[in-house]
Amino acid sequence: MSSSLLAGAFFAALAYTLIPGPAFLALLGIGAGQGRQAGAFFMGGHLAGDILWSGLALVAIIGAKTVGTAVFDILGVFCGLYLGWIGWSALRAKPKKDGGALVTVEKPLRRGLIFGLTNPKGYPVALATFTALLASSADALDFSALPVLLAVSLIGFLTADLVLIGIIGAGVVRRFYRKHERVIVRLSGLLFIGFAVQALWHSAPGLFGYRRA
Repeated sequence: MSSSLLAGAFFAALAYTLIPGPAFLALLGIGAGQGRQAGAFFMGGHLAGDILWSGLALVAIIGAKTVGTAVFDILGVFCGLYLGWIGWSALRAKPKKDGGALVTVEKPLRRGLIFGLTNPKGYPVALATFTALLASSADALDFSALPVLLAVSLIGFLTADLVLIGIIGAGVVRRFYRKHERVIVRLSGLLFIGFAVQALWHSAPGLFGYRRA
């Protein structure tokens, strides 16, 4: 297997994880508000989704088959409702009397797992990212290369996770977050609701036999 193919898989996984989105906002709030350990648990759960969507993207790129759109429509609706609930909870969050974090996630590992597995953008983003970085070596792609590519992608995911955990747990980030916590949480809540509306807008019509162009 060529070094360019391995490098492409690594950097595709790295870029996929570092692209800002709902999970990044959730990680910022959890890590800055509750510390690196909570952030690490969240990213540990989210890793399951990273592996799932990148694996499906690689299967599609290799050419075995593509996944039916109905699966992603269902996930899109579920994710939209879930993100909407998180956004609404953030908008309604009230300061705690003991000075604790405004929004506290009791089970960050489970939150990360749900985020990772229900992200309707996971597959198309992974497909676009891996396609862009593996296109130059497309002729060398086959199913025998899939396990190695997934292993290299896993290293890329873990590397990106460490970078993000290091950033959100830094003292300057945590101090800034706590100082402006209420504004950040409210804005994040609005963004989550925006993501929810977008997910429902693009996914719900497909379940009723009407797909937007």
